[in-house]
Amino acid sequence: MIVGVLGLQGDIREHCLALGECGVDVAVVRRKAEIEAVDALVIPGGESTTIAHLAQVFDLIDVIRSRIGSGMPVYGSCAGMILLANRVLDAAPNQITFGGLDITVRRNAFGRQVDSFEADLDLDGMNESIRAVFIRAPWVESTGPAVSVLASVVSPDGQRRAVAVRQGPLLATSFHPELTSDNRIHRYFLDEVCSKSK
Repeated sequence: MIVGVLGLQGDIREHCLALGECGVDVAVVRRKAEIEAVDALVIPGGESTTIAHLAQVFDLIDVIRSRIGSGMPVYGSCAGMILLANRVLDAAPNQITFGGLDITVRRNAFGRQVDSFEADLDLDGMNESIRAVFIRAPWVESTGPAVSVLASVVSPDGQRRAVAVRQGPLLATSFHPELTSDNRIHRYFLDEVCSKSK
């Protein structure tokens, strides 16, 4: 199996390293043919509007939407979650997404860069908590019936907010596991999402 990491902007190198440590073949993808050739895709954390803009410039929107629609496993972290969401609150003007996940996300929900934080999360399917890094992170406001919430945190307004979700072959987190030495989210994507989507 070859996992592509969308190489337009963001934590590209970090995801490649994490996936490589999990023993999978990794390719940075920036062109249609490259996206069509991979078995799964990771959309890294970064700036969602910039990634979407560059995807338009490189004419990748339709091919990524098509691969998602055909069931290709995709994992998005932070900006990747926004780009997989069907609906975005506080979106930039004319912001587009690849879609696929029946969720509504709120951009920069936890605040600005100075409001970045770390938290220990209990995630469904893992025996021990994981350390999650939130940087200008979104949260999930609502989910459709096919979406499973895997982890949540209490937001500054006192409500419990979903920060990790899965819908079939699509996985998304508000946080950045690629910025830690813990590769369990990537292993979960490979072992639980990719292997069961074949």
